Amino acid sequence: MIDAGYNYDRLAEKMSWLNINPKDIKEILITHQDTDHVGAIERGSDELFSESTIYIGRIENEYIEGHKRRKVFWGLHKLPQVYIDNKKVLIDDGQVFYIGNIKIEAFLVPGHSWGHLVYLIDDAYLFTGDTIWFGADGGYAFLNILAEDRKLQIKSLKRLEEILRKRNLRLKIITGHTGWTDDIDFAFAHTDEICNSLRRKPKVHDPKAPYDGFDERYDTEANVRNGFLDKC
Repeated sequence: MIDAGYNYDRLAEKMSWLNINPKDIKEILITHQDTDHVGAIERGSDELFSESTIYIGRIENEYIEGHKRRKVFWGLHKLPQVYIDNKKVLIDDGQVFYIGNIKIEAFLVPGHSWGHLVYLIDDAYLFTGDTIWFGADGGYAFLNILAEDRKLQIKSLKRLEEILRKRNLRLKIITGHTGWTDDIDFAFAHTDEICNSLRRKPKVHDPKAPYDGFDERYDTEANVRNGFLDKC
């Protein structure tokens, strides 16, 4: 699994609609330690994934160990320390490793957090966490108010683009919040800009997007099993 999400009270229920038992998740790749990405494995959660091994960047682990504090809003606000008791495997920039026969390569993309990683799976799927924010007109560096270092975030995104383009891979690029694309030009359309959440540019959000993650009216088992998710 890629990231664990919030400590959401309907998580086990909705996973069951996909015939997934949380206890069957043995490995979780963590992009970064913000609670919307690790809440379901934090101490005090429902412990759905208490037996899972987590893979996390060596630098990002400094937050969990309490050696660094996560700062947002231009460094003016410190977030509470996240406590995780799962077994951990620490990952370095550029490290290639395997889980079973699945190839995983990690790239360090600091900026949103100091140790943020993205994961390239089988040279085909890139999970970007909170490095890219897709608007209707393409990708930007992720939200400015949540960055540890905005300039570094842009620099990291440009480095990631350079690495990927040199490899000429046919990728599905999957973000943590704003959907996915198989168009690398769209994904990296605005790597010199950060999404400014306080000054909404036109088309930062796609008004034609078919799914709203905060609207649960259509989240039913029947819709899922009838292929509703395929349409989204």
